[in-house]
Amino acid sequence: METVAGIFRSRAQADSAIQNLVTAGVRQENINVLAPGTTPEEIESKVPTTETEQPGMGTAIGGTVGGALGIAGGMHVGAAAASLFVPGVGPIFAAGLLGAALLGAGGAATGATLGNEVENNMADGLPHDELYVYEDALRQGRTVLIVIAEDGPQADAARSILAQAGAESLDAARESWWVGLRDAEAEHYRGQGGDLAAEEVRYRNGFVAALHPRARAKSYDEANEFLRERYGEGCADNAFKCGYDRGQDYHRGMMERYKG
Repeated sequence: METVAGIFRSRAQADSAIQNLVTAGVRQENINVLAPGTTPEEIESKVPTTETEQPGMGTAIGGTVGGALGIAGGMHVGAAAASLFVPGVGPIFAAGLLGAALLGAGGAATGATLGNEVENNMADGLPHDELYVYEDALRQGRTVLIVIAEDGPQADAARSILAQAGAESLDAARESWWVGLRDAEAEHYRGQGGDLAAEEVRYRNGFVAALHPRARAKSYDEANEFLRERYGEGCADNAFKCGYDRGQDYHRGMMERYKG
């Protein structure tokens, strides 16, 4: 199995993609939704309260979400939905096992072991490397769909469906995120005697490494084992270390800006 994700500027685009995914044979429980700023009252209006009532987002997802909050009939076993505040992001709605586990809703929604269950049984690991991209999209008011494809052909079909519905790819979102930061990072690094144009790959790797769940809020020394495991000896480079420190500053800034 593999995960396929798309980022949508509007909820309507995401709804259309969900419907097309289900029509194409993707199992409903394999479709995960992350949406910004959704209150419990809004969830009740989007998730069906009976098996026949299907307003809004519930039209596509049906009874596979909402059960964790006791607001959906016919809930598919293992599905989850939660409205929660994610530090550094803000209020979000997470539907689906992967969506809930990825943003930390596991304990509140379906049990503390949810994250391990998903990671071991539903896909080749949660897409933790992309978490900062999803978070940035949610902060911008966008909706994220994550599909757990059962094989290569289904993954290819899902990518096509997401693109046709207007999704921005993860690669495009990742690059856009970095472009928005690059000038400030170049100026900062120049002030330390560095040249981002010459060392951008290593600096950026360090910045992104600091945003991984296993490294957040950890000093370079505290995260050293993980960093060496992921980046090898390259993590000892000065540009990487400078980027790592700046990534930690960025994360702290987001936590402060979007604190509960």
